[in-house]
Parts: sequence; C-alpha cells; structure tokens
Amino acid sequence: MITLAIIAITCVVSFMAFNNARLMNDLILWPPAITRNREFHRLVTYGLVHADFNHLLFNMITLFFFGRQMEGFYTATLGTLGFALFYIVALVVSILPTYLNNRSNPNYRSLGASGAVSAVLFAYILLAPWSRIIVFVLPMPAIVYAVLYVGYSIYMDRRGQGNVNHSAHLWGAAFGVAFTLLIRPEVFSHFLGQLSQPRF
Repeated sequence: MITLAIIAITCVVSFMAFNNARLMNDLILWPPAITRNREFHRLVTYGLVHADFNHLLFNMITLFFFGRQMEGFYTATLGTLGFALFYIVALVVSILPTYLNNRSNPNYRSLGASGAVSAVLFAYILLAPWSRIIVFVLPMPAIVYAVLYVGYSIYMDRRGQGNVNHSAHLWGAAFGVAFTLLIRPEVFSHFLGQLSQPRF
C-alpha cells in the first residue's frame, strides 16, 4: 500500500504541476532557494514533479513493479513505514551531491523521482540479480542491466550534456545497495550466492 500511495501522490502532484508553473517552481530543486531561503523541503518535493507525462510514466511504472517487491522486504525489517523511510531518504541522498555542486547556481534546476526509483531498483537487484527485466521490449538479467546502467550513467554524467541528472541515478543506485546491506548484511552473501548460479 505504501508503494501505491507514493505513486498516487506523485501522479496527482505532477499532473497539477504540469499546468501550474507556480506550484512547479515551489517544489522543484532550485539550489539557491535552499541555500538562501532554507527551503529544505525541495530536497524531497523535487521527486513529486516531473518534466512531462513520459518522464512520470517511466518512473512510476518502474516503481510499481519493483517497489511492491521491496516494500515487503523493508516492512519486515523496519516496520510498516520502512519503505516510505527508505524512499524519502533515497530522494534526499540521490540529489544531495547535485545540490552541493550547484548550490550557488541560479540557472540549475532538477526534478523527478528517478534517483529514488534507482535506489528501489538496485536494492531489488541485490535480492534477485538473475531475474529478468524488460528494457525497451528487450529482456535481460537484472545484473546485466545494472552493469550497463551504471556504465552508461557514469559516461553521460562525465560528458555533462543533456537534461538528465545522471548523478542522481548513480547516487540513488548506490544508496539502494548501501542501505539494504546496512540493515540486512546477510543480503551480501545471498547476492554472491545468486551470482554463482547464473540463469539467463
């Protein structure tokens, strides 16, 4: 239910912001608003707004399929609101390096739940590395996708071109792995055991 609640809230707020520039400007990550005005809520609310319908759809579909799987894991470990805690912290951690690098840049803005969604996805990959993921109609093992995803994100982040915040994707993925191993260290041996038994 937490996953569905996050999806519902994100969709409602995103659709409202599509037609309300003031709401979009109040929620988006704009570093000077945090640095000068202490609007720290933006470190979370930027994940509630999206650039367009396709941006929103891709993130929410990914969250729907993998969030439901991980929600049970975090609920069993941290309690009823465990997944909500994980998701909110993932939003903050994934965007924090971006904010710090641009805290005095009035021209920088970032939005979307991609960092937190990456955290969910990579936490799932720790538990089921050989499960099949459909990427643009092409099925592949989750661990293969993870390697390609990280490599591509590092390459694009270094190029520094385009409107996609690849840094948030990388930090979100790293947080998803680190947080999961912190609360359940035995997952690492499970992951290694799964890797030793390839299933293509």
